[in-house]
Amino acid sequence: MTELLIADDHPLFREALRGVVARAFPEAVIHEADSAEHLYPLVDAHPDADLLLLDLNMPGVEGFSALVHLRAQHPQLPVVIVSAREEPTVMRRALDHGAMGFIPKSAQAEALGSALRQILDGGRWAPRAALDAPAVDPDEQRAAAGVRELTPQQFKVLQMLGAGHLNKQIAYDLGVSEATIKAHMTAILRKLGATNRTQAVLIAGRLGLGAA
Repeated sequence: MTELLIADDHPLFREALRGVVARAFPEAVIHEADSAEHLYPLVDAHPDADLLLLDLNMPGVEGFSALVHLRAQHPQLPVVIVSAREEPTVMRRALDHGAMGFIPKSAQAEALGSALRQILDGGRWAPRAALDAPAVDPDEQRAAAGVRELTPQQFKVLQMLGAGHLNKQIAYDLGVSEATIKAHMTAILRKLGATNRTQAVLIAGRLGLGAA
């Protein structure tokens, strides 16, 4: 039995993906998430799934930080990016950050099914243009290395920090004390090699889609 996870905030596209998967793998069991809030618990609940199909843009997910975080927390879970962003540099960056494949949303259903079969057989798949694009630069590699070191709670704090939330707001939303958030911030700064909150946000921002 094949178990797949789909993370995309567009219901119509999730429905289309379900159809492709059902035709290619009739016995497949599919679980879905439409936001980061639902994605991380879903992966925690199904850590041994055969594949995660992840969009680069949905609520709480923007750029490659979610991919980097998931690959660090669940290295056994293959992740394939399925995105409308088809620039060769974006596709190459996804592969360099640990994706097993990059499938453009414009791909025909037959090509998408073929790509999934190749990846589930242990291979990688991406358009040729992605393989010819330049690799990620050293600054982005360092940013990714720092994000990989973050615990799940520290990663949440960093995301909320990037959204402009203050310690008091973050503590309230996460149901912890401000002292706990300050301790997380100290660890985040150390792991990212940052000297202050602004620098931490800028370093994490290297993993955004617009940072190429």
